Amino acid sequence: MTAVTVGFILRNATAFLEEVLSNLDLRRSALSAARCRLSSPPDQGTLHALSILSEDLDAASASAAFTAAAFTSAATGAGKSSVLTALLRAISLALRRRHAEAARSLLDLFALDPAAARSDIAPEVFEELFLPHLLPALQWFAEQRSRILSAEEKRVPKAMAVLSRMSGGQAAELRELESVYEEVMDENTRVYAEYLKEVLRSRHDVRPPELVLPGDTGAGVEHEEAVKDDTQRAEIGSTNGRFNPIWAEADQSTDFSPGQIKKGKGSYDKFPSLFPERVSPQLLFGQPSNETTDTRRNVISDSNRAFFSAANSENSSFEPELDMEEAKRTNELLLLKPKNQVHRLKITSVEPKCSSDLPMLDPVRSPGFSKQAPPKDFVCPITSHLFDDPVTLETGQTYERRAIQEWLQRGNLTCPITRQKLQSAQLPKTNYVLKRLIASWKEENGYSSSASSITRSAQNSLGINPPKRLPSPTSVITQASTDGADGDLHLAITNICTSEVLSEAEAAVLQIEQFWREAGAEAEILPALCNPDVVNGFVEILFTSVDAQVLRTMIFLLCEMASKDKHVIQTLNRADSDVECMVALFKKGLVEIVSLIYLLRPSCERLLEMNIIEDLIMAIKSREDDSSYSCLKPKTAAILLLQQVLASESKTPAASVDVLISEDVVENVIPCLEADVEEERMAAIRILVKCMEIDGNCRKLISDKAKLESILENFATINDMERFEIVRFLFELVKLERRTFNERLLQIIKDGGKFSTMHALLVYLQSALQDQSPVIAGLLLQLDILVEPRKASMYREEAIDALISCLRNPDFHNSQLLAAETIAALQGRFTPSGKPLTRAFLLKRAGTKKRGRPSMGSDQIDYVPDDFEENLIEDQAAHEWERKMAFSLVNHEFGLLFEVLAEGLKSEQREFFSACLVSASWLTYMLSTLPDTGLRGASRVCLLKHFVSILTSAKDSGDKALAMLAIKSFMQDPEGLHDLSFHIKDILKNLRELKKNYFLASEMLKHLSDGQESNMEMWTHKELAQVDCSAHGAVHSIVSFKNRIFSGHSDGAIKVWECKENLLHLIQETKEHTKAVTSLAILPSGKKLYSGSADKSVRAWSLQHGQIKCIESHEVKDQVHNLTIANSMACFIPQGAGVKVLSWNGGSKTLNSNKYVKCLALVQGKLYCGCKDSSIQEIDLATGTSCTIQTGSKKLLSKGNRIQALQVQDGLLYSASSPLDGSAVKIWNASNYSQVGFLPSNLEVRCMSISTELIYLGSKTGLVEIWAKDKLAKVDTLQMGGNCRVQCLSVLSDELLIVGTSDGRIQAWGLT
Repeated sequence: MTAVTVGFILRNATAFLEEVLSNLDLRRSALSAARCRLSSPPDQGTLHALSILSEDLDAASASAAFTAAAFTSAATGAGKSSVLTALLRAISLALRRRHAEAARSLLDLFALDPAAARSDIAPEVFEELFLPHLLPALQWFAEQRSRILSAEEKRVPKAMAVLSRMSGGQAAELRELESVYEEVMDENTRVYAEYLKEVLRSRHDVRPPELVLPGDTGAGVEHEEAVKDDTQRAEIGSTNGRFNPIWAEADQSTDFSPGQIKKGKGSYDKFPSLFPERVSPQLLFGQPSNETTDTRRNVISDSNRAFFSAANSENSSFEPELDMEEAKRTNELLLLKPKNQVHRLKITSVEPKCSSDLPMLDPVRSPGFSKQAPPKDFVCPITSHLFDDPVTLETGQTYERRAIQEWLQRGNLTCPITRQKLQSAQLPKTNYVLKRLIASWKEENGYSSSASSITRSAQNSLGINPPKRLPSPTSVITQASTDGADGDLHLAITNICTSEVLSEAEAAVLQIEQFWREAGAEAEILPALCNPDVVNGFVEILFTSVDAQVLRTMIFLLCEMASKDKHVIQTLNRADSDVECMVALFKKGLVEIVSLIYLLRPSCERLLEMNIIEDLIMAIKSREDDSSYSCLKPKTAAILLLQQVLASESKTPAASVDVLISEDVVENVIPCLEADVEEERMAAIRILVKCMEIDGNCRKLISDKAKLESILENFATINDMERFEIVRFLFELVKLERRTFNERLLQIIKDGGKFSTMHALLVYLQSALQDQSPVIAGLLLQLDILVEPRKASMYREEAIDALISCLRNPDFHNSQLLAAETIAALQGRFTPSGKPLTRAFLLKRAGTKKRGRPSMGSDQIDYVPDDFEENLIEDQAAHEWERKMAFSLVNHEFGLLFEVLAEGLKSEQREFFSACLVSASWLTYMLSTLPDTGLRGASRVCLLKHFVSILTSAKDSGDKALAMLAIKSFMQDPEGLHDLSFHIKDILKNLRELKKNYFLASEMLKHLSDGQESNMEMWTHKELAQVDCSAHGAVHSIVSFKNRIFSGHSDGAIKVWECKENLLHLIQETKEHTKAVTSLAILPSGKKLYSGSADKSVRAWSLQHGQIKCIESHEVKDQVHNLTIANSMACFIPQGAGVKVLSWNGGSKTLNSNKYVKCLALVQGKLYCGCKDSSIQEIDLATGTSCTIQTGSKKLLSKGNRIQALQVQDGLLYSASSPLDGSAVKIWNASNYSQVGFLPSNLEVRCMSISTELIYLGSKTGLVEIWAKDKLAKVDTLQMGGNCRVQCLSVLSDELLIVGTSDGRIQAWGLT
């Protein structure tokens, strides 16, 4: 036998202790049994602990019980331990979740008092942990008992004579044998308990102890040689559930956590049902199972039979008196082989593997009678005969009814095998599953009715009068006796309950169906069929028959009975496996059984665990024949079950969701909206709403095919909850992408039904719950707007009042949010999936630039259809709807809605604030398109300050854009401009930021700046920081990326800076160039920095976490000036003429060799060269061709007008030179080379940098001029101070200007 593992011990011990803690009756029983074993009265602490543990344990009492048990355990720990203190110690440790220590304390019970532990206190633990090890002792006892019973004459007694006829000597020997057996069991239990404790302590392989039996010479019996663990464990039939293990599933889990234990893994919380057990889905469909599971399905093993002892044998003092001649004649008759019959019920029995079969007294197992002996699980352990009327006790053991009845009549109140005390002396009902298995086995192996008749004739010839087999249940047969066809019905019910031939039972089912249809479920028939025994018989046939007609008939009868008598449902729900078996049949294609599953009302969690959604969908999509189903159609049941599962709080599997939203499912659910059954109609509505929530694209299909008249006709007659389901369905349905479709659908809703839909909605709105009002009001308002808004409308006033009431009620946050979202959605534009596009269209009206990054919360811009403007009809319909809806909302009580939305803009709830902002921005914007009736002033008073605050302080750029759009509406009036003047500086600053992403910001800047005295106020710069690097010489080059600034110096140093809190912080300094770093360049990806130096080298630096590291060095033959970088090459100006192009693979070439180039710019494969003769060329690096943008000029007074700097941005080329011709900077169109502008600066420009809105010019006199790009006007001049030249410029994030000078200073200037 393989050594047990720590996990196996802990699982079983923890399961028992958890059950003790949760089951009050079990806890009382265990504590009472332990207390009875005390030799002296318990102390006060022990009594206190016992009193607490004898009551229900809530949170407080559990804590008190823990304290008391722990105190008692500690107080008695130093003294002599008892069974009670060990049990209290185990409970105390289990309360503290110390499972390993609790298990050791539990094992102390078996070391201190083995008999009490295994019989009264913890028989479940003994059965799981000890019994497999003690199997040789059980077999020894069985052999000795058999020897005593057959010692004298070796006669074969009659089966029942074992209990009633034995001599006094035999009884004395049995009593002595039992005494020795008890001593052997006690000693070996103690030794094995110590072994299990050692396994828990050491947690590694420990050799199991040897089993000591009477007569051993000292070597003992090796456990591995005696029995194999897996086989004998299975034959014991022990399961965690303590029920008959015929169909028990193998539990191989080793998880002993409380969560798993409570779920039923490794627990003892399920005792056997008193009703016949059912076939499992695995066995029903013949699914393969592993060896362990198959072995565990044996009913009663040899070991269990051996465990039976002659308990209370003082009363068993009778001697077997069967005559030897009679036995001989019986054996001669039994040698006749019966003819095999056709096998109809194909259920396979698993042969036990144990080879040590005990002697059987059943004559049908005599040699030569059959090639195959009956399985041990089909034989009663008392009579040793095949079961005729098996009953399964609460201990999980199965016996012949007559044998166990005589056992109980003799005063025994325990199970013969497990010795557990029985809670009731009343025997349970027949185990019909086992009985039918035996009948099937007998039919398959030749033990047919003919064999039974031979046996009966043999018994008659011997003068034996066997007790007559009473058909069960007799009461049902009596109830089924009616006039006319009573005899046939009586026989059919009898066959259902007692027939051992499947074909007879199937024929009885069809006959009962005929009686049912003819009688129409008369009062005399229904009670007879609804009896629990008949229902169980029906279910057994349902799970065993393979005839399609019988199965459908069986389902029809059970559905009819369940719909008329609730006790039938109770009977069907008594066995947990019934629903699983029905679902298994459903998954195999028996669609009709879904009606029965629905009537049983299983929980949503169970249905989800069985993954039934996809099968329900297939049932909905299937075509059915409705002629046979008068109670509940399968499709209706599938619809109802699917709605029940989808409405549960449990998460629906993703795979099932994908199947649910397919068009076929929606298309098959839509016809159910016209169903005759109201419950089915409502279930279909809920399913369609769920489909629209998951994938709104199905709205179009539903709106096209759904006939809403049947829903609207019953709107006034249903309850309020169902009314809201309908309103919600309609409200979601009218969120179609096309406005014309929405209006057509709204018209159908308005005109549908027998009564006025709008009036019905109005009446319902007046009594609706707070969280339902926004949806009802939204639908009612849309129906009212179908026509041109009138001066007064009762429906409109009530609907808007309801929305305002919800917005003003902070106690109902959900209804507040829903009301704000409803107002925003009334704009009328939706995505194909039904999401409102109000925010997206407002941002579009703000002039969203495609190159701008989408702001957080404005991702719906992607949903705007590209061809929306092209569809003129839809655009006109949408605009007209928007105009009418806005007019109705803003005119309600002279703009009352603006006041309410202003309160919502103060909310700290992000979702509610966002919905109010969208609604307020939309309605304010719409005021500019509507005739002014004084509402603009009302909205400005309520909302202007809020919009300015959002524009200046919001973190989300989308929120700022919405506030900007609303503020633009106020600029149309002089009063609005006057009010804005108080916030003009904050507004202008934020408009400059928004200008990068929204065209509207540029328009507003122009409009607002025209009224100012000076444009320079908009672009004021302030010096933020300055560092002196004169020790490293002049600053020749500066570049920036994100928040990092890189500078190159005359001594070859490169420095890395961080601009933080208006200061420049030096992060790194490196010096690998030997001469001046003349130029720096960064790849657009920001992964590499390149440096060019007068030491005739180009170096590549990696950028990681703001630090640089040289990774490549390229030596060139010339000094490097004005380095520009592409991914595969570098261009720079050498000391002589032309431009050098260096490939990273080592090659180089010279371009434009006839020109002396002064500056370079590289954009998208085009190299622009500014030369000393004032000419500008464009060179295509791919082809090598060049074009002249500006021709060179002759020298004037021996000086040329050199091009000092070039920049390319937004398709424009900016060139800077001396102002000899009146313009220091010229602007060219890079595509057609035409001059489009100039800057009339008088500076000697040496460097240039361009931001999104400004142009910065650095001069040799230490000045920096700032020009506005749009107006080409100078807006500011910066003085660097000292006698220096501006060597280089760089703009960081469009707001920070970095300047490098010839005297080694670096300055940072920012917009104020």
